[in-house]
Amino acid sequence: MTKCVILQDLTRSLSNTGVWQAGKGEVGTAVKVALESGYRHIDGAWIYRNEEEVGQAIKESGISRSDIWLTSKLWNNFHAPENVESALDDSLKKLGTDYLDLYLVHWPIAFRKEPGSDGKNVYEKQLTENPYETWQKLEEMVEKGNFNIKRVQNLTANPLKIKPAVLQVELNFWNPQPELLKWSKENGLLLEAYSPLGSTDGVSKSLRVPEVKKIAETLKITPAQVIISWHVQRGTIVLPKSVTPSRIEDNFHVTALPEDLFAELEAAAAAHPPQRAVNPSKSWGLDFDIFDD
Repeated sequence: MTKCVILQDLTRSLSNTGVWQAGKGEVGTAVKVALESGYRHIDGAWIYRNEEEVGQAIKESGISRSDIWLTSKLWNNFHAPENVESALDDSLKKLGTDYLDLYLVHWPIAFRKEPGSDGKNVYEKQLTENPYETWQKLEEMVEKGNFNIKRVQNLTANPLKIKPAVLQVELNFWNPQPELLKWSKENGLLLEAYSPLGSTDGVSKSLRVPEVKKIAETLKITPAQVIISWHVQRGTIVLPKSVTPSRIEDNFHVTALPEDLFAELEAAAAAHPPQRAVNPSKSWGLDFDIFDD
């Protein structure tokens, strides 16, 4: 039977490790190094195609499953209610667990399960614009689960039985999204930052930001630690990704930034037009930008 556990206390682990773009043969080692370094939150997804290796690494780590926060995500082709449970079951089987701590809708875009005659994804406009059927099925999955701690009970005025608890978005120096951060705090929604150092092509640029380098020199920490500490101090969950053991270990160490230095970095991040690094709209063959209002 499908079991999906959603926990509320995500704030117990603000610095975590992600396994996006971690290749076969690399991700298992990365997960084990992360767990040995003290990480207890592994952020994965069905579409990353590495859940079996992640699950095996967790098993071999010797860390109790109950001490690990494990996240997976529902992919775009499985939003139809009849496909949700089988997609979740597939992730659970590959990960070698009978529950997840967090299950996210990966992207707010629905495709049919099978591609069209041209081999491309078929956009489901109605289910994208009104995902309530998908959410109802996810609520059913939660109700089938066993809970480690009290489940989400803060119902809103709308007909949702379970209120969304986490929003995972691109957040970094180049795309800080202060308005979204403010709104999320006001509405009790935790933000998780993917690509927190900038996406693959933007990391080196982020680490060379003058304000970042200045703070790193002042506090005797690395530029990456400056940015990760800034994210945590903003109140967001951070998901840095690396398969290099030394970087995995470095990324785990968070330092409280003095208020003046934190404010300086916050101001620098807001001083330029936002630059989004990850936008799959064109690669998915859509004739609109998924980030447009």
